[in-house]
Order: sequence, then C-alpha cells, then structure tokens
Amino acid sequence: MSKKKPLVVVTRKLPAVVETRMRELFDARLNLDDTPMSQAALVEALKTADVLVPTVTDKLDAGLIAQAGEQLRLIANFGNGVDNIDVASAVQRGITVTNTPGVLTDDTADMTMALILAVARRIAEGARVITDDEWGGWSPTWMLGRRITGKRLGIVGMGRIGQALARRASAFGLSIHYHNRRRIDARTEEALNATYWDSLDQMLARMDVVSVNCPHTPATYHLLSARRLKLMKPDAILVNTARGEIVDETALARMLEAGELAGAGLDVFEHEPAVNPRLLKLARQHRVVVLPHMGSATHEGRADMGEKVIVNIKTFMDGHKPPDRVLPSML
Repeated sequence: MSKKKPLVVVTRKLPAVVETRMRELFDARLNLDDTPMSQAALVEALKTADVLVPTVTDKLDAGLIAQAGEQLRLIANFGNGVDNIDVASAVQRGITVTNTPGVLTDDTADMTMALILAVARRIAEGARVITDDEWGGWSPTWMLGRRITGKRLGIVGMGRIGQALARRASAFGLSIHYHNRRRIDARTEEALNATYWDSLDQMLARMDVVSVNCPHTPATYHLLSARRLKLMKPDAILVNTARGEIVDETALARMLEAGELAGAGLDVFEHEPAVNPRLLKLARQHRVVVLPHMGSATHEGRADMGEKVIVNIKTFMDGHKPPDRVLPSML
C-alpha cells in the first residue's frame, strides 16, 4: 500500500517545472492564476495543509500561525528572506520553517551592480529620452553621469550577496568597504580586498556608493535611519536590493528632494506593493531609479528556488532534518 502524499498548499504560481514536480511528489494544491491569497485564504490553508509554501507576499504573523491546524508541520518558504514569517511563533507550535538560501546570490548581486550603474550613468533616463522621441543629438555637456571607477563602495551586510557584489564591483574598479554584524574571516576579506568598518556611521560618511545587502530583522528595521542617511555625502548614491524596511523611505525621499543625496536605486520598498508617492515623483524627475522587486527574477533563479523547496519538503517528510531549516536564533 502506497504512503499517503502530504497536502502541500502553494500560495502563488511557481515555474511550470517546479509545479509539475510538486504534483508528482505531493498532493499539491497550486495557485494557477497567481492571485495573492487573502488573509482568510491563508488561514484556511494553515488549517488544512500538511505543508505550506508561502512567498514574500504572504505575511504569516503570530496571529495567523496561532490558527494553524495540528497537521501543519512545515512552512517551506519560497524565498531566502523569512521576514514574512514569525519564525518564533511557528517553532513554538512545533512547525518547522525552511527557506531557499544561496540560489539567488548571483542574480541579486547582478541587479545591485546594474542599479549602481543605472543611477551613476543615468541609464534609465537616457533610455526614456529615446523611447519618448526627445533626443536632439549628441552634445558634449548633455546627460553627464558619474564615473564609478576609483570610487568607494560601502556594503551594508557582507553575506553571500554582499560578497558577490564585492567581486563584481572590484572588476569595475570600485574600492570595497563593508559593515557587518560580524567581521568576515581574514582570508575572504583579503581575497575581496575589503576594508572592514566596525562603525556603520563612520563608513557611511566616507562612501561614494552605499549598497544595502543585509536581511530585514527587528534589529535592522530602519537601520539606515534619518540620522544615518544624513551622514552620507551629498554626492553619494544609495542602492537597496535587500528589503525596503531597512531604509527610512520618508527620510530618503526628503533628502533626495532637497538635493542632499545624488541619487538612489531601489528594487524594494517599505510597504510593497505600494510605493511611496514621493519616490514615484522623484523617479519621474529622474532623480531615483525604481524597480518592482525583481532582483532575483531570473528563470534559473526561480527554478533553483523551487528545487530547494522540494528538497526541503521531501527531506522533512522522509523523517530527516531539512537542509535549509531556519531557527529564531539565526535571525
């Protein structure tokens, strides 16, 4: 007699190859039209599923998790960050939480580098001139941007993505600096030719480009506060491909409006999918480049994320510790 397949509820539409494999291995309930689940639908999923596969758009707070059925044993997050899940509440209920680390590193680092270039060299603004049929021809003083070679890049969060960004930025001739909760090992630091700053304040005041690459946790909420943003040089650029909550968006918009920062490149926002109207206005004025949280959006990356989710579920259901288990102490 074959073993009953676990009921796996997937909250959003995933790549076809991932969904097909899930149907083969599990009793998978898919979201084929990709409509984001309402809170009521999430509660129903928590009450019925053996395994829930949420994404960054699904906020599983303590109140929701408290309504989970006794049969829910695993929340296999389709994503690296788990700030959408109250991990401590899940663990207290005996629910294991996993994520998909590592597979988005290169994609996100690529997008971060692209945003640095887009802001410094006014790429989005230049492309719009062509598509709006406003180009009057070449001029020696028109559309001047900023050279990045020889400039200092300050990386806030030197994990996998921060280190991948450092390697890319070095190839463009940027000097690498970083602030991290813990200093990275000496061999890696030497290989990256990176300068460590114990004080984030001291680093921010000296950088030409600052890139946010740390996870969002209670400790990093508004890590780049109004006070810290004020420390940055007026000709500096800020790039954020991590989480919107790490930067005080209102303070950032105010500084950009006042010309106290040269520009910003943002792929994430504090209240997604809503975007601060002041940032949208600045984008229309070509003073900030905004993207719709697409830093990890590659065919390869999404397929790899799905494969990690499947491995975590299969390993867990086979009675073993899943490879990407997340514990509150890790956050």
